[in-house]
Amino acid sequence: MIELAGVSKTYRRGGDEAPALYDVSLAVARGEMLGVVGESGSGKSTLLRLINHLEAPTAGTVHVDGEDLARLAPRARRRRRRRIGMVFQQFNLLANKTAAANVALPLSLQRRRDADHVRRMLEFVGMADHAASYPAQLSGGQQQRVAIARALSTDPHLLLCDEPTSALDDHHASEVMETLAAVRRELDTTIVLVSHELDVIKSSCDRAAILEEGRLTGVADVVAPPPAQTFSSYAARVRHVLEGGSDRREPGSREFREGEAREEGAA
Repeated sequence: MIELAGVSKTYRRGGDEAPALYDVSLAVARGEMLGVVGESGSGKSTLLRLINHLEAPTAGTVHVDGEDLARLAPRARRRRRRRIGMVFQQFNLLANKTAAANVALPLSLQRRRDADHVRRMLEFVGMADHAASYPAQLSGGQQQRVAIARALSTDPHLLLCDEPTSALDDHHASEVMETLAAVRRELDTTIVLVSHELDVIKSSCDRAAILEEGRLTGVADVVAPPPAQTFSSYAARVRHVLEGGSDRREPGSREFREGEAREEGAA
């Protein structure tokens, strides 16, 4: 699906050079969810931009579905990039457009109008009831789900996510990650997920590429955490915790949502 071979990227500012990636070789299988982890400045976002060919590598090659986008003619490259969706940390929704209009934007740029498709995408991410809402009327998690629907509107086979949960609280982050899991499961979409949150990577990804100062220092197989404890009631969870158990609840479950609502109401 994705193959990077000896990829390096150096930025030039005036007479100075600022290396961002050094000799990175990495393969991502079709249908995989690969995490990319590293400290700030390690080259994570640069790696995504190279996969999407928003930037060209200084050295090495990037193949997506067997094609080196750098070797394609500009029109063919733009056409291929339409099949690669992007989800950003800060949502990047247009404030003066409704949720539906934001989802429809990539289609309008392709001179396509398909209100039914926009509705289906909003339904898929659980935001159909907010189609007429503007970003300012939505929570951060809701805005990110609209952004995911927008990224899916062109039916991408590859979804690149740049810190999609870092601007969200734990509850909304869990909703977003459940949405991404559904994208992978139901749409058979390959996902590359950049995050500095190890819990997010551990709960969702098959493997994680580890970047340090622009170098790929290893690829770790991710061992999924054990199933979360579920409880028949809030009182049962409280008793379990007070008697020495864990307070870990399954994100997105009914018991998780009800517990969050009770705790917010009590605050």
